Amino acid sequence: MDAPTPASSAATAAIKSRLFKQLDQQVAAAPSPMASVGPRARRAMQLARHGALSEAREALTVLHQLSFQHPHADIGAWLHLAEGLMAYYNGFALQPAQERIQRAHVIASTHPGLEEVQVLADAWLTQLAFVRHELDGLILHARRCLSLARPDVDHGALARLGMALGVSWHFTGESETAQRWYQQARRHATAEGDDTTLSALMYNMAAMRVAQLRRESLSGAVRVQEMLLSVDSVDHYDAAVGAAMMNELTPVLRAQVLTVEGRFEEARQLYEQHLPQAMSLGLERLGSSLLSDVAWCRANSGQPDLALLQAREAEIELDPRCDLDDQAITHSRLAQVYRLLGETADAQRHEALATEVWGQFAAHQRHWREALTESGLTG
Repeated sequence: MDAPTPASSAATAAIKSRLFKQLDQQVAAAPSPMASVGPRARRAMQLARHGALSEAREALTVLHQLSFQHPHADIGAWLHLAEGLMAYYNGFALQPAQERIQRAHVIASTHPGLEEVQVLADAWLTQLAFVRHELDGLILHARRCLSLARPDVDHGALARLGMALGVSWHFTGESETAQRWYQQARRHATAEGDDTTLSALMYNMAAMRVAQLRRESLSGAVRVQEMLLSVDSVDHYDAAVGAAMMNELTPVLRAQVLTVEGRFEEARQLYEQHLPQAMSLGLERLGSSLLSDVAWCRANSGQPDLALLQAREAEIELDPRCDLDDQAITHSRLAQVYRLLGETADAQRHEALATEVWGQFAAHQRHWREALTESGLTG
């Protein structure tokens, strides 16, 4: 029995990605259900990445039905990969995503003809390793992806890999090396017509630059006008291609920039409107530093009592397992808040903690820079 062709919906109609339209055509033109497995899985992944999670689940249900009718390693590998991305984009559940994509890689690497799944899995595992700050895993999967990927064929994998390595180098402070990987990511995403990846690339580049801006702002004055334009461009591009995933994330980026610029009331309003949803979309690790930003905005907007409560909340939310720069930013920002509110002892305590953690972060950056250089992943 032939599987049904993709159903139309308001969510899918809003997606203007060139790749998504190509996959629709490939599914419709497939001569058999088995021939449609790859395009169907990639289409489901595109839906998930656009934020159309209900439609993605419907598409994956069709694949699960096919797997019962035609048990085969091809379907199993593609399904595990797609389900891994569903887990990642449905609340950014890292562990389930990691397990599913790793399973897809195992199946693909032990069955001939599944090289596309294998390189895609390695590319996504590289990204997950960066998010988890697992440097050894990041290097392993990146090198494995590069060793197998075909430059003129595996554009999706190489675009994802380029973005993951770009943010990895950006994290070390080596923006020039990061730009080389970003350029590769942009070239491969453009070649495939993958507007979703181009949107993600714009967002991640802006997010890394905002993170650097926040770090620099705590040690001196910085220029932010260009950063606001970069953040706004993400929104404009997403609107053009029908992407929905960044709708709650980009306003939080803008709020961070406005906070640095001293436009506290504008920043506070954006945080209050968008931060709760953004926290559920993968920004939990930034929770303490963002809450400390809100406290700083309140302290500078005539809300001292609420600022103090917000600062105490940020302290409670500070997870010692979160990234070192976010820990350091939290301590530095809280020191400013408490100093402004006249809480001298708390200010001095956080200043001392900030100095300690900033030193740890600098050492961490050096370690990553040296390891990535030694691995040959320099673009």
